[in-house]
Amino acid sequence: MSPPDRKNFFICSQCGYQSRKWLGRCPDCGEWDTLAEQQEPATTTGTGRRAEVYSLATAPATDHARLVTGIGEMDRVLGGGIVPGAVVLIGGDPGIGKSTLILQLLSALAGAGRRVLYVTGEESIQQVRMRAARLQVADEEIYLAAENCVESILGLAGEVGPGLLAVDSIQTLYSREVGSAPGSVTQVRESTARLLTLAKSTDLPVLLIGHVTKDGAIAGPRVLEHMVDAVLYFEGDRGQVFRILRTVKNRFGSTNEIGVFEMKESGLAEVANPSALFLAERPKGVPGSVVLPSMEGTRPILVEVQALVSPSSPGSARRTAIGADPQRLALLTAVLEKKIGVTLFDQDIFLNIAGGIRVDEPALDLGVVVALLSSLFEKAVDPATVVCGEVGLAGEIRAVGQMDQRLREAGRLGFTTFLMPESGARRLDGTSGHGMRVVPVRTVREVMERVFQST
Repeated sequence: MSPPDRKNFFICSQCGYQSRKWLGRCPDCGEWDTLAEQQEPATTTGTGRRAEVYSLATAPATDHARLVTGIGEMDRVLGGGIVPGAVVLIGGDPGIGKSTLILQLLSALAGAGRRVLYVTGEESIQQVRMRAARLQVADEEIYLAAENCVESILGLAGEVGPGLLAVDSIQTLYSREVGSAPGSVTQVRESTARLLTLAKSTDLPVLLIGHVTKDGAIAGPRVLEHMVDAVLYFEGDRGQVFRILRTVKNRFGSTNEIGVFEMKESGLAEVANPSALFLAERPKGVPGSVVLPSMEGTRPILVEVQALVSPSSPGSARRTAIGADPQRLALLTAVLEKKIGVTLFDQDIFLNIAGGIRVDEPALDLGVVVALLSSLFEKAVDPATVVCGEVGLAGEIRAVGQMDQRLREAGRLGFTTFLMPESGARRLDGTSGHGMRVVPVRTVREVMERVFQST
């Protein structure tokens, strides 16, 4: 008796919602034109074995320490290293350096005597050797395979017995038991599930490289990010030398950490002091520029906030922000007009966080306000001054967290004056100034008077 024909169904590429008929709009996530037709996978017979139930007090615990990669910035982002059995997904734009990062990571592990397996579905072995030669990577403990079938990859992992498995990329894999083409939603989800099972059952860490869409999200179903243990994004403008490795999900650590790398001819180099690198080309004595001590996870990083305020044609003023939230820029512009009476409705406003880094925390507000006023009044801010604070709709300056770390980093780099919220300054004890002059402010009007009308 022949098996029944497998039926087709439609699945949303954003959230994984399934439907027996095509719909123009996904009823689950609300996105338009995301349902793609797939073939129902073949039914597999389960083993019937039930999972064992443990008391939390008697459940077996892992006795393995985190796998330290040997790349300090990578270990920082992962929370101290890779947890045994963790599946880590790394996404980024084409050509940003994902494969280079993975190959350097494997080289560091192999150099410490750990056997690793690198499976590529996009390149040949010869092409990987070319990149390895450019990066000066050559180690007998790095095993290479060009394979797309996930069942074959599982077999290779069993034969080689690696301490870490890297797959480049997840969108090129396919399972023999799924009838759709490689890269489809069903294939990506099934392949990830197979590798996830391998990682959890053997404590084998798995690194997956993923492509991103034009919107910057990892291609494939959104449930892919929910399946893995950690999701890292490798960001940066290919015209810039800086690369930012940012955590957006981490079951075993902070989701606010970043790692900073510099792209060189010989590969990616760690940046141990990002603040000095981001401020290396800062112009001094120029209106519209101010320094902000931003917090990225547990690390304070000093960045330059640049603003340009220029007269515009009536009724066509523009508000553009790069590296910051444009809606926040519009809000702060309205606060300045309402609370201190400056005229900005007929001005084009451009905001930029220099160096290609993005700042999302509220502490950026005061930096934006000072940079806008500096450009509007054509008065430069003292180059030895840093600013930090949140701005409310009433024009008040509110405190932000981790002020002591921000002070310490600014003082270490030679800054002498710190403009901060008055409520935050009151929380500092007499020894927390780190040799800096603290200037407390309460409102945006007081900021204007203290910084610009006294110069």
